[in-house]
Amino acid sequence: MDMEVAEEMHYRKFGNSGWEASILGFGCMRLPTSDGIPISENIVEDEAIRMIRHAVDQGVNYIDTAYTYHNGKSEVVLGKALRDGYREKVRIATKSPVWMVETADDFERYLEEQLERLQVQPIDYYLFHGLNKKRWHDIQDLDLLKRAESAVDDGRIRHIGFSFHDVYASFQEIIDGYDGWSLCQIQYNYMDTENQAGTQGLRYAASTGIAVVVMEPLLGGNLANPPREIQEIFDAYEERRSPAEWALQWIWDQPEVSVVLSGMSDMRQLEENILTANTSASRTLGEKELQLIARVRERFDARAAIPCTRCGYCQPCPQGVDIPANFGLYNDGIMYDDLLVPRFRYFRFFTETERASACSGCGECEEKCPQDIAISELMPGVHAVLGEGKPYPDKGTG
Repeated sequence: MDMEVAEEMHYRKFGNSGWEASILGFGCMRLPTSDGIPISENIVEDEAIRMIRHAVDQGVNYIDTAYTYHNGKSEVVLGKALRDGYREKVRIATKSPVWMVETADDFERYLEEQLERLQVQPIDYYLFHGLNKKRWHDIQDLDLLKRAESAVDDGRIRHIGFSFHDVYASFQEIIDGYDGWSLCQIQYNYMDTENQAGTQGLRYAASTGIAVVVMEPLLGGNLANPPREIQEIFDAYEERRSPAEWALQWIWDQPEVSVVLSGMSDMRQLEENILTANTSASRTLGEKELQLIARVRERFDARAAIPCTRCGYCQPCPQGVDIPANFGLYNDGIMYDDLLVPRFRYFRFFTETERASACSGCGECEEKCPQDIAISELMPGVHAVLGEGKPYPDKGTG
């Protein structure tokens, strides 16, 4: 990469807490594995520990994991990496698997298990994982915020936060619904400015004094390894930077962002991201560079097969199908030449009634769609790809 080497990591205010976090955080969801499957439980422990400690030695002071990462092994490996004095150099975040919590006692059981795995007490930031409107209401019904506050009072955790996957209206409801949030974690990148919390959510959360931690800055690697036609746009620009560097720099240009999490699977990725972070403070994107990102965004969008604008006029579906979200996942797979993430989200974040498979073909949505999309005809194909693992039809048939 053609960039000047800075001497050290840069830091930003972490909301209104008075603490400053490294602008690059280490995400422990894609640690190196022996089988090559990025999220499997077969972590190469020695290499993962070496990477985590090297990141800390280079100034990274925020590390993120979760109960479910690497089938439960991520927290264990992180705990080992934090021995030998490394615990005192960082703040760590982990997450409660709220979709698995059926009773308030379940919340306690999972927290105790996580403390045992990490061999760390207190946990600096304990997040409710993957909140959406339904899960937020479940948390309220089970009075889990009070349980979390009790864990703060007895010293098991220090701060309460949440990670988020839903629409902006739900995000604002969650932010406004509790005055004890220390941070929120949102999916954000130059392709997600209008999706989920989006830029509006980023700015709203920051305006309340809550720290904003960004996940998926590279969309699971899709923005780091784009299709050839996207790469050619970057290659034609007068200044050479990697696609990953462009994506990270775009986020760091947003002053409301406290930390950008990156899930790194090898030392090369870690070194490149540290170098990018170290040079980011002295660089901002000018008008020509922002126009470049805009061209890349437009080209990605043009690859979508279904012309859904996510306007929401088709909603609510009588069967409960989340039509825009299903089309969004389907299009994402085509846009980024990657089906792994859309299929994962289809089953992890959608209820059975929200999936394309629940479409009855009634056609009510089609009467409302301003794009005249044949929704009921497309839904079986969407489920075949996302839910049954079948390949995409030829691009353009949708």
